[in-house]
Amino acid sequence: MSRLPLALATAFDRRNALKIISGIQNFDRSSVKMVVQAADRGGATFVDIAADAELIAIAKSNCSLPICVSAVEAHKLAEAVANGADLVEIGNYDSFYAQGRIFTADEIIALTAETRALLPHTAISVTVPHTLPLDEQVTLAEKLEAIGADIIQTEGGTSSAPTHAGILGAIEKASPTLAAAHAISRAVSIPVLCASGLSNITAPMAIASGASGVGVGSAVNQLNDVVSMIATVRALREAINSNVANKAIL
Repeated sequence: MSRLPLALATAFDRRNALKIISGIQNFDRSSVKMVVQAADRGGATFVDIAADAELIAIAKSNCSLPICVSAVEAHKLAEAVANGADLVEIGNYDSFYAQGRIFTADEIIALTAETRALLPHTAISVTVPHTLPLDEQVTLAEKLEAIGADIIQTEGGTSSAPTHAGILGAIEKASPTLAAAHAISRAVSIPVLCASGLSNITAPMAIASGASGVGVGSAVNQLNDVVSMIATVRALREAINSNVANKAIL
């Protein structure tokens, strides 16, 4: 039986899941409140917040969506589930890269195994680091599926260096995570969530690449008001659902 919340499992089956990410190190209550409200009103499938009891309470009182929490410590994820989180994410590493922290495949495998032992009945998403060569990302994803991961998340947007503005630049920025989604989705049977550096321009490309959903953070959480956030989430939802997106060919 699937450990995923029903609404999320359904969205993955339809390949139109949309996760809005507030940030693994974003503990600003006002910001998180706006992000989850925008996700709910804009048509997202679920939200991803830092593993913090107060933030979980804020999220639950301001949206009706499944609440995913992110951390890189198994005990924090277990505590978050005890405080009401619906599923957990090992990942959203982008903010750590700026601090010089790199995650190895062995470290992620050990963390996933530890988390699964603590949370045998909770859905676990795991991000595969873009710092690994693509073939090693695929190998890691296969190992994570074997030890009980329910979702594989890809990344790479923060490290890409677009050389063009506009649409071409958006595609350049998304290319690492799109490549990972394409390769990994063909190697595992669990859903792949393509995240990091995506926009309403490139979200449909993620689905066409083989992802069952997309995750978007900075395009939403860096905005200054909830109205703009809602508009961005709606644009993402429309892009993913569009007939053109579903028929896109890379």
